Amino acid sequence: MIIDAQVHAYEANTPARPWASVPNWPAHVTGKEMVAAMDALGIDGAILISAFAMYRFDGSYAAAVQRAFPDRFAIIKPVDPDDPAVDEVIGAWKRTPGAVAVRIMMPAEAPRPADDPGCSRIVRAATRHGLPVNLHCWGNLGAATALIDRHPEARFVIDHLGLVQPAVRPAPADAWAALPQVLDLARRDNAVIKVSGACTLSHAAYPFDDIWEPLARVFEAWGFERCLWGTDWTRAFAVVDQEQATTPFRLTQRLSDSERAMLMGGACARFYGWQPRR
Repeated sequence: MIIDAQVHAYEANTPARPWASVPNWPAHVTGKEMVAAMDALGIDGAILISAFAMYRFDGSYAAAVQRAFPDRFAIIKPVDPDDPAVDEVIGAWKRTPGAVAVRIMMPAEAPRPADDPGCSRIVRAATRHGLPVNLHCWGNLGAATALIDRHPEARFVIDHLGLVQPAVRPAPADAWAALPQVLDLARRDNAVIKVSGACTLSHAAYPFDDIWEPLARVFEAWGFERCLWGTDWTRAFAVVDQEQATTPFRLTQRLSDSERAMLMGGACARFYGWQPRR
């Protein structure tokens, strides 16, 4: 069973469903196109994250894709920390078929401070409704760590290894500079980490052999049962495509079969309490 823990599906930018911004992603990857792409690589299911770049806090397209392909996708939506109706929003999301978590957007380019009341409001509401919280917090790991420490009762996912990932090549020379903070975060036993977009951090050509030494440190600190592999291939498309983000993990000899099975699906199924049916 292979589960991609980080994908985005979205329609083309049209007046009927306009984008909030226009990133350097493919022009469209609809739910049907995402399923076809997954089938081509033998990926059984995916955690579909509502695309903040296009749809901000509107999770309706992700929900529509899940309704069309309920055996292939679970879904997550970003929630607005400034929305006073957060509890009602998350309660409604919890009742949405396939919903397994919510997401807080707090990256370096749009940071939230460590004591942001809106973030804590989301965490408390998500915990009341039995949902974990994904943190998109690259470049802002200090604030994310403080948020996790304030809420030991909650469950968290650190997106994208917690590391700033490039949208174009080459990767910056210091791409792994924040790795010590990521390793320190592993001491929080109410958090797991998403090993998504890892290949974008490589300074080498495909199959990106230089990612394995820093990833070995992540696996050692977090344990494979707390590491969730994902491609994030639409966001990373200008750097690595879906096949390039998948095949190195399938073929590397640095993982045992049991480690690969946990990393590429088992840990995700356990944490979110969901698995695909093909």
